[in-house]
Amino acid sequence: MTETTGRRERKKARTRQALADAALRLFLEHGYDKVGVRDVAEAADVSVTTLFKHFPSKEALVFDEDEDHEAALVAAVRDRAPGRPVLHALRDHVARTRLSLPEGDPEAAAFIGLVNATPALQEYADRMWLRHETALAAAIAEASGAPEGDVGAAALAHFVMESPCLVRGHGDPRRALHEVFTLLEQGWGDGSP
Repeated sequence: MTETTGRRERKKARTRQALADAALRLFLEHGYDKVGVRDVAEAADVSVTTLFKHFPSKEALVFDEDEDHEAALVAAVRDRAPGRPVLHALRDHVARTRLSLPEGDPEAAAFIGLVNATPALQEYADRMWLRHETALAAAIAEASGAPEGDVGAAALAHFVMESPCLVRGHGDPRRALHEVFTLLEQGWGDGSP
């Protein structure tokens, strides 16, 4: 039974990957708005019904690693070096995962270009990122010894998750991100310069 289950799971993973690969290829070649889910299903040699068993929407086809991103975000808090502040670990994680393009990776650059050029994908990416806020708030509360549902941990998670949107479009997004995290760490004070 275990062998059958393993084989079935591997087949599902291959189908899911084939759909994600076909979608990205078609979206990059023809543009997101000119490709329908039927086109993606045909390119992956599956039915539209099968496509929707793996992905709840057309936008989700582009973001097939959503669960991995949440796990990495929580791990940034839980697996940080002893004595390292939570905010420093989160700042570096956000800078690495939301602001940087892998050097010399034309596929990553094409993917980011597709998302940034497609309002529906940009909006979905932002919503997807914000969905992880609850998991992050729980990890922050746990790391700080705060009770579950702590409003301070929830507020901090919210601002961390919003930080990429706040710095998008700045001339130096990395510097702007550091400013946001410095403000989170030190507080606003009396607002005086």
